[in-house]
Amino acid sequence: MLEGGNSYEGGCLCGAIRYRVTGPSLFESQCCCRDCQKATGTGHTTIVGVMRDQLEMAAEPKVYTNTGESGGWVSRHFCGDCGGRLYTSGSLPGEVIMIQAGSLDNPSQVTPQNVIYGKDAVSWDHFDPALTVYDLYAPR
Repeated sequence: MLEGGNSYEGGCLCGAIRYRVTGPSLFESQCCCRDCQKATGTGHTTIVGVMRDQLEMAAEPKVYTNTGESGGWVSRHFCGDCGGRLYTSGSLPGEVIMIQAGSLDNPSQVTPQNVIYGKDAVSWDHFDPALTVYDLYAPR
């Protein structure tokens, strides 16, 4: 889980959008779904799940919404100036959002617990062999 205190800050590449997350994370995962691969241009993304009310934004990001593999909607929130990805929201229960770990000021605070959507993992992408790989989601 996020380490280093009760709040974690981050933002986009150009600094136009800043955010703060207060409280602990719900989960930290590496996601290999095709949607994340296409959004990042690489084999996976590292996400930090938190409740929406834990997030304070200093400015409103742009949003792109599409339908995910599960049939639910997925919204990617990013800076309209530099394109830096900040977080993802979607048709998840309980207003859970997923912060892009790379957008944190200190991404070393994140310790992935598992790999999700392992069924979509590409052969050239590598993970810590100690992590459990789930075909879809980790059980809750």
